[in-house]
Amino acid sequence: MRTKNVVPRLRAKKRLLKRVKGSVGGRSRLLRTAKESVIRAGVFAHRDRRRRKRDFRRLWIIRINAACRERGLRYSQFIAGLEKIGCELDRRTLAEMAVLDPTGFDAVVTSVREGLGLPEPVGA
Repeated sequence: MRTKNVVPRLRAKKRLLKRVKGSVGGRSRLLRTAKESVIRAGVFAHRDRRRRKRDFRRLWIIRINAACRERGLRYSQFIAGLEKIGCELDRRTLAEMAVLDPTGFDAVVTSVREGLGLPEPVGA
């Protein structure tokens, strides 16, 4: 007697179509197109999970650089000064401080200036 793979196959189809729910047109109805969509979406998700880390780091660096420049210091000088004074704040924390706690960031910049032996900027 020939056995058919009906129940597992239907279950697999149902699982696949559930993953593409919300897609437009044949992507949500046709098996072959739906499968392609799922694979493609998985590739994008995998790539962008790694990419997100890079993007956030870039954003933090931009924010820190902008805050440093307002205080008369370049980003590279600031990071070098942080390492010299042994400060272990990461870029994420520094970026949040620059946005949410400017006085705290001023204190960090002042200690970096002292550590590097730089004078206070004119007009501060």
